[in-house]
Amino acid sequence: MREMEKLVVQLDFLEFLPTHTCDGDDSSPRIRLGNLASASLAIMAVNPFIPSCCSFSPWLAWNIPPMEIIPPGLPKEGVVESPVRAFQGRNDYGRIGYTGPCPPRGSTHRYTFKVWGLDTMLDLAPGANKADLVGAMRGHVLQYGETAALCTR
Repeated sequence: MREMEKLVVQLDFLEFLPTHTCDGDDSSPRIRLGNLASASLAIMAVNPFIPSCCSFSPWLAWNIPPMEIIPPGLPKEGVVESPVRAFQGRNDYGRIGYTGPCPPRGSTHRYTFKVWGLDTMLDLAPGANKADLVGAMRGHVLQYGETAALCTR
């Protein structure tokens, strides 16, 4: 079995700017990637601080062409054509697209952005959920990387 190659994943901040949270535009952040060697990318944001579960996912996206910069502000649509082509799923809030951090006032939450490099575009309809995405990726992962940022309100 071949060793998985590391995908370098970076955000432009360590603490969320309001534009990427419920206190601002609630827009997806720019994600910088390095060491790309894949046919497509999939992203899952995870917030382990939601009391109801251990891996609450406020963003699912896939079939993103391999690129060094995923631009910020992806539209909250199942199929995104611009600024980059991507499919987005139904997050754990029940919404399509990115939903930014919104911890209770006086608390801090950590969002982890997990990115997979895949050997193919996934045969997965827009609006699919987290379990569907994980299942579709099975057997196609070539690379993996993650990064995290904090949100305090």
